Formats: sequence, structure tokens, C-alpha cells
Amino acid sequence: MRLVFVAGACLLTLVCAGLGVWQMQRRVWKLDLIARVDARIHAPPAAAPGPVEWPRIDAAAYEYRRVALQGRYLDIPETLTLAVTERGPGFWVLAPLRTQAGFTVLVNRGFVPDDRRGAEERRKVAGEEARVVGLLRLSEPGGGFLRSNDPAAGRWYSRDVAAIAQARGVSSVAPYFVDADVASEPGPLPQGGMTQTGFRNTHLVYALTWFCLALMSAAAGIFLVRNRDEETPAA
Repeated sequence: MRLVFVAGACLLTLVCAGLGVWQMQRRVWKLDLIARVDARIHAPPAAAPGPVEWPRIDAAAYEYRRVALQGRYLDIPETLTLAVTERGPGFWVLAPLRTQAGFTVLVNRGFVPDDRRGAEERRKVAGEEARVVGLLRLSEPGGGFLRSNDPAAGRWYSRDVAAIAQARGVSSVAPYFVDADVASEPGPLPQGGMTQTGFRNTHLVYALTWFCLALMSAAAGIFLVRNRDEETPAA
């Protein structure tokens, strides 16, 4: 029986140590993400990527880039997707903007509270010429909040660009959306500039916790082995 406990202590030590190493790797990744995002959100805006660049767009190289686009908002209904923000629950207001370059970008105009989601509550932009500056975000396919998007019922739990474009009958749509900044959408509704760009970094605390548990497990195993040796009678 003692050997079973020793083996269990050894296994637990390896598992905890492995989790500690994994958390340290996650910490390196998170620090890189924070530095990358901070550099991008403070950079001068670049032109929104066109169709030639779309196949190469990924999170590592493009997400949170500050971009600018000029064009006209299409005269179709906006799409509301569920949002949970520092201002409470509500919706993001998404509207397609046809750029002067000939492609369409879904613009997240900003946040509206749950009790003010009606179209009459917010500034109208359908058919208007506009210049939008904001942060490039990748599409969020499928859904969110443990619920799937339901286009037929008009229920959107994530900003799924392809699905929203199909539901609204819009073609040649970029595989990303743009979170408008506060200068482009100053409010009061919708309120732009609410992109979450702060990221919690508690990986070091978790890593130290796992390493401490690994040391405790190793100490327990050593104690069991030494105690067994002391109990073994001399020949």
C-alpha cells in the first residue's frame, strides 16, 4: 500500500510541475499579446485590408490593428449582437459600410444598453458617407455565451461576419469587423471606443501555485520512502 502512495505522489509531482511549466509558457504568450496589442492600438491608422490580403489575415498579424476606412453605410437594418461590458449588458450595433475600394466591412458602431436597443434610440447612418477609424477584429463564428447564433430569429450572440452578411444579403464582405473608436462614434448611442484591450495576466501566480503543489507532493513521497526505510529491521 505504501508503494501505491509513493507512486501517486510521484505522479502528482509530475502533473503539478507540468502544469506550472504550462502556465509559465502561457505567461510568455500573454506578455507578448499585451505588448503587441498596446503597440497596435496606439499606432497611426492604416488602410483597412482589401481582398488581396484577406487570405493572410490571422490574429497574430492583424487583430487589434488600428485601421481607417472611407465609404458609405448601406441602407439596410443594423444587426445587434449580445454584449457584456463594464457598462452592463446590452448589444453591439453592427452596420455594413461599402468602402470606396469596392468591398464591404462590417463596422461595430458601439454599445447600446439592453433597455435602449430600439432603432429610434441611436443615431442613423444608413446611406451616409462616413470615415471610420477603429480596431480590426476577427470574425466570431458560431455564437457565444454558450448559445448558437439564430439568424432566422434575429438572435446574435457573437459577431459572426459571414453569417450576418448572408442574413442581410451583403456580398464581398471582409473576413473581419472594425470596432469604431470614440471619435468615429462619440455617442451617446451607440457608444464607440469600448473595445476591451486590457488582459488579465495571473499566470505567474498560477505557476507558483502549481510548483508549490509539486514540491509538497515530492516532499510527501520522500517522507514515505524514508519512513519505510526507518521501519525496515536491520538484517
